[in-house]
Amino acid sequence: MINEWHMAANIAAGLGLGAVIGLERQWRAREAGLRTNALVAAGSSLFVLLSTFGFADATSSTGYDGSRVAAQIVSGIGFLGAGVIMRDGLRVRGLNTAATLWCSAAVGALAGTGLYVIAVLGTVGVVAANTLLRPLARQLDRDLRGGSEVATDYLFEVVCTEPEEAHVRTLVVQSVTRPGFRLRSVSSRDAEAPGKVAVAAELTTERRDDSLLEEAVSRLSLEPAVSAVSWTVLHAPDEESEETGEENGRGRRWARNPFTR
Repeated sequence: MINEWHMAANIAAGLGLGAVIGLERQWRAREAGLRTNALVAAGSSLFVLLSTFGFADATSSTGYDGSRVAAQIVSGIGFLGAGVIMRDGLRVRGLNTAATLWCSAAVGALAGTGLYVIAVLGTVGVVAANTLLRPLARQLDRDLRGGSEVATDYLFEVVCTEPEEAHVRTLVVQSVTRPGFRLRSVSSRDAEAPGKVAVAAELTTERRDDSLLEEAVSRLSLEPAVSAVSWTVLHAPDEESEETGEENGRGRRWARNPFTR
């Protein structure tokens, strides 16, 4: 018969292994990081212990199936996973984070039953999948999309009305703050048109992928206060000679809001 100290060890194992998985997510600034994964794993351990030992008397007298409580862990994780999956333009973000939460729950359930070796192996597998497989996935994406792995500097500029400057600055920061982007500066200046302000953001990406900028243009061009949105490649090593239809090897894209004068 397992005692309270063994139960505490199972909970601690679930919490610790979940934290190990969460460290990688926290380091990459994902929505569900260190605390979330640790809590998911610890909660799974608690539910497994509850289903195994919390209804021991009922199990022997009424034919209670304790595994039903543990089975509901999967349903509960589904709600958490749905909370971190978001559609961002044409992209879907958070699928890997949701899958990691699901695996953290499984690791916690294993720790709750005392299967420490399997739980540790599961933790190693999850961390390895999130770290070692990442370069391979990027290589495949680059080959399929024809993108470049060279760091690229962009200038993202939005022209809006003066009263909405603060709101548009917030939208610009939100649009370019995403994995793979590093925001360097945000500035505002008076535009050529009266009553207009130009909000400019300089950012660096890990690899050149103009589609990410196009998504930001599409979102911001729908704002009523925005009259024009543009992006420009400021610097792309080894790509200065690429023909983009503009002088000095720069690519530029403008989008105007038809509902704003």
